[in-house]
Amino acid sequence: MLLLAIGFETFATSLLKQSEQFTKAIPAVSCIFCYIASFFFLSHVLKSMPVGIAYAIWSAVGIVLISLIGLFWFKQHLDLPAIIGLGLIIAGVVVINLFSKTISH
Repeated sequence: MLLLAIGFETFATSLLKQSEQFTKAIPAVSCIFCYIASFFFLSHVLKSMPVGIAYAIWSAVGIVLISLIGLFWFKQHLDLPAIIGLGLIIAGVVVINLFSKTISH
């Protein structure tokens, strides 16, 4: 469920650029639908995972994925501080998943 929430959120965020400030109907409506789907799946995750941990993973993985989409799809440059920051975000998610007892696997 969390992977679906992350996937829909990442796709919705990439559609924000395509919607051109919600002036293009199909990307704008698709964006809204994807955000609703993302929150729907995230809400189901909260049945079995604390909200802080779920949100941390959801947002962190989304940030990294949308940064990669920006890099490869939209040809947006990432400088060294951005790459280091993304690495720290990834490290945080790994630490939570490997060592935290607040989530069940």
